[in-house]
Amino acid sequence: MAAWARAVRGLLLDVSGVLYDSGDGGGVPIAGSVEAVSRIKASGLKLRFCTNETQATREEFVKKLQGLGFDISVAEVTAPAPAACRILKERNLRPHLLVHDDLVPEFAGIDKTNPNCVVIGDAAENFTYANLNEAFRVLIGMEKPVLISLGRGRYYKETDGLKLDVGAYMKALEYACDIEAEVVGKPAKMFFESALAEMGVPPQQAIMIGDDIVNDVGGAQQCGMRALQVRTGKYRPCDESHPHVKPDAYVNNLAEAVDVILQQV
Repeated sequence: MAAWARAVRGLLLDVSGVLYDSGDGGGVPIAGSVEAVSRIKASGLKLRFCTNETQATREEFVKKLQGLGFDISVAEVTAPAPAACRILKERNLRPHLLVHDDLVPEFAGIDKTNPNCVVIGDAAENFTYANLNEAFRVLIGMEKPVLISLGRGRYYKETDGLKLDVGAYMKALEYACDIEAEVVGKPAKMFFESALAEMGVPPQQAIMIGDDIVNDVGGAQQCGMRALQVRTGKYRPCDESHPHVKPDAYVNNLAEAVDVILQQV
């Protein structure tokens, strides 16, 4: 039996690239993933969907996944935007938003007048030169610039291929302003700790399953969790020779991981 699958009480699942590939028409489920989620829930294991999705509100994101057949609710999703809103309120920050139009409603209760920080997410087509330059001007005009990034992924996979993620644009603003962004979302330790707390499971008894070798696998392992990389989504064979991050195991897909884990529950 696989040693990595022993003494598990909770699972954290990445969404894009593990449950489904996003794209036109809402995307498509990855083979076996709908059934795998149902099996996890039937087993009694604690479950949390841990995503850096920032192209939609959690409500709209969950509605899309439900439409693809997944048993998922908003209360089961840990996402960056709600966490960022808590930080903004706690620190009296007023953001200039460089985010996807469909994410803006998440910030409805936040004061955005006279911005004293910039929040950047996966803005997709909103990543124009004009919009990036506006965010740059807001930051460079501050005595102590504050840049909050909703994740730092380099790229992700949609049905028509790989797409640049927020991290590429975050790095451009960091370089231009000579600052370091505060990352809210994977791989930030606080993000994983929040998901574990919501499950009520210690890191030693949890497994993260994701397609991103650095942000999913590396981030989870730094918190003391075991982590698996699926060979779906953005996975590339060169991930298996990553110089710094080594998953506890590779699995072909979520369904295969669930097969092994449930044999030991």
